[in-house]
Amino acid sequence: MKILGISCFYHDSAAALVVDGVLRAAAQEERFSGIKHDAGFPGQAIEFCLDKTGCGINDLDHIVFYDKPLTKFDRILSSYLATVPFSYNAFRTAMPAWLRRKLWLPQIIKKDLDYGGSVLFIDHHLSHAAGAFYSSPFEKAAILTVDGVGEWATASIGQGFGNEIRLRKAMNYPHSVGLLYSAFTYFLGFQVNSAEYKVMGLAPYGKPLYADLIKDKIVRIFDDGSLQLNLHYFRFHYGLAMVGRRFERLFGRPRRLPESDLTDSDRNLAASVQAVTEEILLKMAAHCREVTGEPDLCLSGGVALNCAAAGKLVKSNLYDRIYIQPAATDSGGAAGAAIYVDYSLTGRRDKIRQPYFSLGPAYTREEITSLLTDHRIPFGTESPGRIVSRAATALAGGKIVALFHRSMEFGPRALGFRSILADPRQAAMKERINRAVKFREPFRPFAPVVIEEKAGDYFEPEMASPYMLFNFHVRESARKLIPAVTHVDGSARIQTVRRDNNPLLYDILGEFEKLTGVPVLLNTSLNLRGRPIARTPRDALATFVSSGIDLLIMENIIIDKSELDSVSLNELKLSAGQD
Repeated sequence: MKILGISCFYHDSAAALVVDGVLRAAAQEERFSGIKHDAGFPGQAIEFCLDKTGCGINDLDHIVFYDKPLTKFDRILSSYLATVPFSYNAFRTAMPAWLRRKLWLPQIIKKDLDYGGSVLFIDHHLSHAAGAFYSSPFEKAAILTVDGVGEWATASIGQGFGNEIRLRKAMNYPHSVGLLYSAFTYFLGFQVNSAEYKVMGLAPYGKPLYADLIKDKIVRIFDDGSLQLNLHYFRFHYGLAMVGRRFERLFGRPRRLPESDLTDSDRNLAASVQAVTEEILLKMAAHCREVTGEPDLCLSGGVALNCAAAGKLVKSNLYDRIYIQPAATDSGGAAGAAIYVDYSLTGRRDKIRQPYFSLGPAYTREEITSLLTDHRIPFGTESPGRIVSRAATALAGGKIVALFHRSMEFGPRALGFRSILADPRQAAMKERINRAVKFREPFRPFAPVVIEEKAGDYFEPEMASPYMLFNFHVRESARKLIPAVTHVDGSARIQTVRRDNNPLLYDILGEFEKLTGVPVLLNTSLNLRGRPIARTPRDALATFVSSGIDLLIMENIIIDKSELDSVSLNELKLSAGQD
């Protein structure tokens, strides 16, 4: 049974291919197009999934889309009709895309892919639920999905047991904690459906001074975590912006201009909406426990990637164990949809855990060598042991090292396959990488990666976190040891590593510990600001030559920037820009 899942046309388009119940390939379209959070049809991601698994397009048994466009269209029309005449501009803007493409998905899929088989559709939140439960280690669990909006649902509660999923309750549009958070993202001058994580990173620099005002005027929160937005303060349900003048008057200030200097008011607004979001998510999770009676929780949807809220959920002890789908946004919906259809159509009884490692594109040493030779770049080839030794020694000496090896990650986090590593012991390293490598805002934190069995010495609570999805508390005794990865509030979004998941990164951490006594490194994604994570050797090389990275390791190949003269480096920057 071969089933291709697709998500597209909103944000984070992706494709995922399931063969006999196992997720074999998955990738976001942004990694191929270079457009961050690309919403377009994922043609290149689909081609990759087919190539990786050796499938022809008509070898597929089914193609499944991650939501139901007709139901979503009904919601959009209903919303616009209810707000006439204010909705006219939004209606006029939205309708061409719907009438030309979004309503004709089966025809588009068959035409664009030259596909002759069946096209299926499942509910958006069911895609999220399936992506979380079927990739979890649990045989049965509560399921909570929370995002901006699917068709009508903005949050849902369900249960998974064995090979079945049942959604039991839902909260519907326009009342949405995801849209509430996105409204503040917009008001703070950041990009909606892209930069909500910046609000989360900014929040610890402020105080939740506006939290009571938000709950008094903007959102009413009920004991079960459901909520009611005061739509007088919003425009997303009828306009082309999230909020308008009433929102500005409520907070006594205009919307922040993008890229302008941040103020105390910005920081306090971020802290306030983060506090309100955490309160809502905790109440939702508590009600989910009451409804399902399950001690374990699976979580998905874009709000699930709020790692600060997820960390609070862990500390609440509402559940024995919590699992978050690593690709929790719309990209992961492609995988969830395909897996759900496989279980539904086959009646497969045994639940197969779907790990999110090694799902994306990989490149051979020959492909890498050919690229470097064509650009006349000096490089060395080393044994695995020498790679580990050179990387750890460089890191201990204050160098910045990039790793590009094996198959790339699926989802928003770099997990050591397309990563930039640095020494967490140097407090100045955070500012250095933000300024000279990532070219991004100075308030943005970096994540620590740590050997799993040593994590408890530095972070609490003691639990595995292989996908970098929860905020942990950095122990007081460790904060002076790893200041570059300790956020201003003493938290850290950690990744724990086992040798069987990533032996190269695990061994580098081990060697770094031998040299420094610290089994922790700073880990951030191999990309520049505004660009997706590097997919190809060419992408990695372009990032390397355009930033302050000192050493680039691609498989068993090492490129040392100190061995490139200034003339060659300038030529490479020009070439990378052209490519």
